[in-house]
Amino acid sequence: MARPSKPVITVVGHRTKDELKVRRDAEKAMLTGTPMKMGFKPKEHPIAAKEFRRIKKLLAAIKKDDDLYGRIINTDCLLVEECEQVRDVRNQFVASKEELQRDYNAGRTGDPEKDGIAAAEYYRLLAKLSQSVIGCDKALMQKRKMLLDIDKENVMTVQSALRSIPKKPEKKQKTGMAAFVEHRAGGG
Repeated sequence: MARPSKPVITVVGHRTKDELKVRRDAEKAMLTGTPMKMGFKPKEHPIAAKEFRRIKKLLAAIKKDDDLYGRIINTDCLLVEECEQVRDVRNQFVASKEELQRDYNAGRTGDPEKDGIAAAEYYRLLAKLSQSVIGCDKALMQKRKMLLDIDKENVMTVQSALRSIPKKPEKKQKTGMAAFVEHRAGGG
């Protein structure tokens, strides 16, 4: 299996100046030099803006803060905000279910002043609210799946980062007397 390529900054071992220059030039050619820009209005999307600034700072640390990757990072940030919004809606539905439960239980005490809702109406509303919560959960899972796919593509998960690291260290060639002795002993 082929070894994944590494950035030139992490290359150790013997490389000629020409090899290093070619790799450095190839890596520079893959970047535009234009810093990443936010593709949405921060006032309209405060959660996404906060996430964008966080990711931009992290990408700048590894010298990958380039507008070439801007669109996918903007999409990732907007998905983070949408997940938060879906969670808020879900929490509202859960709170409504609890309120419905209180109203139903209030009518079952036998107190005529506390008029609750009928059992048939309670179960109909409970089923609708439960379906709404399930719908929110499905939407949230779809958005999380999209986020995970983007994170994997951009080496933002532990596993994808580990895959980008070579499995075996490069073999260092022995030079001079050590190579001669190993060759004479039958090792080469």
